[in-house]
Amino acid sequence: MSTTPESLTEHFDERGFFQRLSWFDWLWAGTFLLGTLYASYYFAPWMDRYEQGILYISYLTLVWVGWLWKPARMFSVVVAALTLFAIWQYPDLAAAERNFFLNYLLSSQSAIMWMCALFPAAMVVYFAGLAARSEYTQKVGSALTWTASAAGFIGLLVRWWESYLISPEIGRIPVTNLYEVFVLFAITTGLIYLYYEQRYRTRALGGFVGLIITASVVFLLWYHFDRQAHEIDPLIPALQSWWMKIHVPTNFVGYGAFAIAAMVGLAYLVQSRNPERWRQRGFPSAEAMDDIMYRTIALGFAFFTIATILGALWAAEAWGGYWSWDPKETWALIVWLNYAAWLHLRFTKGWRGAPMAWWAIVGLLVTTFAFLGVNIFLSGLHSYGEL
Repeated sequence: MSTTPESLTEHFDERGFFQRLSWFDWLWAGTFLLGTLYASYYFAPWMDRYEQGILYISYLTLVWVGWLWKPARMFSVVVAALTLFAIWQYPDLAAAERNFFLNYLLSSQSAIMWMCALFPAAMVVYFAGLAARSEYTQKVGSALTWTASAAGFIGLLVRWWESYLISPEIGRIPVTNLYEVFVLFAITTGLIYLYYEQRYRTRALGGFVGLIITASVVFLLWYHFDRQAHEIDPLIPALQSWWMKIHVPTNFVGYGAFAIAAMVGLAYLVQSRNPERWRQRGFPSAEAMDDIMYRTIALGFAFFTIATILGALWAAEAWGGYWSWDPKETWALIVWLNYAAWLHLRFTKGWRGAPMAWWAIVGLLVTTFAFLGVNIFLSGLHSYGEL
């Protein structure tokens, strides 16, 4: 990906932040504000004051992200428009089978299956573009990643609506079991990667990040067809809390960032075997990849820390104590200490390069066990679902 004169001059814009916002930035923010106000009024019977607060904080977060990262604006417009169109097509759940758009494109299951097809396709295209040294092919990989992320996001939002169509008592945010959070993980990882792809102006790492997203998609498909996990079931009492709505998404920003750091670490190790050859294929420099690892781990650590604090507050409300040394809590602490040590040694000792790349990869294995392995091999209070 080449650097344009515009991208060089944008860093020297001395205007204030709000002066740099265009009319479209304000129109976009205003439109979503109206949507937020409408949702706050229309869904008021199903929302307490905490959930109202979450709604408005979500709006402010969206605007902040969209103003800082311009592609997020159009992404949010497309996702919102297609989600509203899908909801409009839904007089009842049976419409998912008789309506063309729902059956093939926009029901929760259709959209999620499109996501499951497009993310692996993006990985293959990214690697093909890297092998062929084709910038155009890698752009196609980016387009597929954007489309897959949008499909997954639409799938989750429509699934949210579908849960209320079943029954208002069953209606819930779709981040409560393994099936739903694996969709969330794929979306989150894809979007965080796309941000760094634009920031560092390189698409050469897309295939490597696609490896971990594709692995999550494979698990998701197995879980879907083998366990019929896509069925929307009533929420267990322990998860009937507004804390869940902020704890789980925050956690998965951390997981997605950690996953990207590990895959960039893998790319770093691959490049280190023959730097000149990989540079000719458009790989970023070792310094750039080291910086991406640092930034994604710092991002993941910040969100994981917040999620852990939120989880402790939720535990105090649900079980009467902030910390109980449950296996999930213990392994969450191990994950936190692992990345705290990574960041500490980078700051204080200046560690760089291959050791930190290997550490990022091992860190992802530790994180995976903390999230999934605990559910399989250990028993405890925390679980999104059973295998």
